[in-house]
Amino acid sequence: MILYPAIDLKDGQCVRLLRGEMSAATVFNDDPAAQAAAFADAGCEWIHLVDLNGAFAGQPVNAAAVEAILARIKVPAQLGGGIRDMATIEAWLSKGLARVILGTVAVENPDLVRQAAREFPGQVAVGIDARKGFVATKGWAEETTVQATDLAKSFEDAGVAAIIYTDIDRDGAMGGPNIEATEALARAVTIPVIASGGVSRMEDLVALRDTGVIAGAISGRALYDGAIDLKAALAALAE
Repeated sequence: MILYPAIDLKDGQCVRLLRGEMSAATVFNDDPAAQAAAFADAGCEWIHLVDLNGAFAGQPVNAAAVEAILARIKVPAQLGGGIRDMATIEAWLSKGLARVILGTVAVENPDLVRQAAREFPGQVAVGIDARKGFVATKGWAEETTVQATDLAKSFEDAGVAAIIYTDIDRDGAMGGPNIEATEALARAVTIPVIASGGVSRMEDLVALRDTGVIAGAISGRALYDGAIDLKAALAALAE
């Protein structure tokens, strides 16, 4: 199982939100590129990036910070937030991003996801953010009546590289991930599922790994707070 250290970008800074609330942001580093380099130096295989402002604006906002990160690291990075048209997808991939994450547009324009996955095989992931099993969009500000599992299954034949599943109520709360829901989703589809939200201690990573079906886990606040030692976690997951 791959551990993805998370860098959430707001106003050019590296922050963490509590349950997706922009007003509940804690700044952890005002130099996101340096933070990414520190994660890479610790041995991580991937870095997970989110343009929080972009998720609300519907277009990239923290492009300068993302580009600085890409210029600084050699490990692959994936980015979500505000990527809602083909031009933006093409632009990010041409700048060296390894994978784009399509969230809101996966609900509102699933054909775009299919087109992008065809044109850029292995480089398009779907971000499914759910509150009590139902998908939320536009930076989690709008709730839908779409079930997370139904949305995931609808892309089963689309060729997407991964599904990033976030339980919004767990995100940033340091209360542990929703292992049951994430495992159920991973068993419902053949697409690799990456767990996000609430990963707060080493035991969470081990529990996710031990399901045998979850391909990756994203952690942010726990790495910044020191609740999870990145080098130790990477070593444990590599066993």
